[in-house]
Amino acid sequence: MKIQRILGAMVAVLLVALFIVSTGSNVRAQASSQQQPEVKEDETNLDTQLFLIVATNNSINDEKLPASLDGVVKQLRASLPFKNYKLAATLINRVKNEGRLDLSWVGGPLVAPAGLSSQATPSFSNFKVRQVKVVRNSSGDSMVQMIGFNFGARIPIQVGPMAVNGGVPATNYENTGLSTDISIREGEPVVVGTLNVGPSGDAIILVVAARRTTR
Repeated sequence: MKIQRILGAMVAVLLVALFIVSTGSNVRAQASSQQQPEVKEDETNLDTQLFLIVATNNSINDEKLPASLDGVVKQLRASLPFKNYKLAATLINRVKNEGRLDLSWVGGPLVAPAGLSSQATPSFSNFKVRQVKVVRNSSGDSMVQMIGFNFGARIPIQVGPMAVNGGVPATNYENTGLSTDISIREGEPVVVGTLNVGPSGDAIILVVAARRTTR
């Protein structure tokens, strides 16, 4: 009987110990799950702007560029030997943070051959960014990375004399473009590159800007 009482007491102690251990494990598991915040998908979007500016020494219609490009135009006039600048195209697109951007379009000639109509000589262009991402630089400023930035265009170049009776002269399409990786300050237009096109020496200047959307 004495041995049975001892065994009974040992079993009771063992059961109590198992209960305490099990209860403690459940409490720790619940506390751990409560401490871990719910992981939410990044829903940040960015508005990107690509400006195509034509720089030329030819006379062009007086065209005021957007006020947001005043600083860029001032920089261009100080560093490039062109008399006139005009805005050929503005492309506005929305892309998810860490997303990609890919578009192609047909439009009027970015640099039109003399005497040719825009309908007879359109330009074929494409703009791609492999990844657009908001980051912080070493000073804590908000920056936008554009990895795999790529712009390309097929430009009509007149290679023959003007045809009689209003016909279209011989015209070849030449490829031009730029590929790079860049980081830009959020909301600030930046010159990405300059592409010389055509025998006239005109140039296409690529300006890009990006900022997070507010809605």
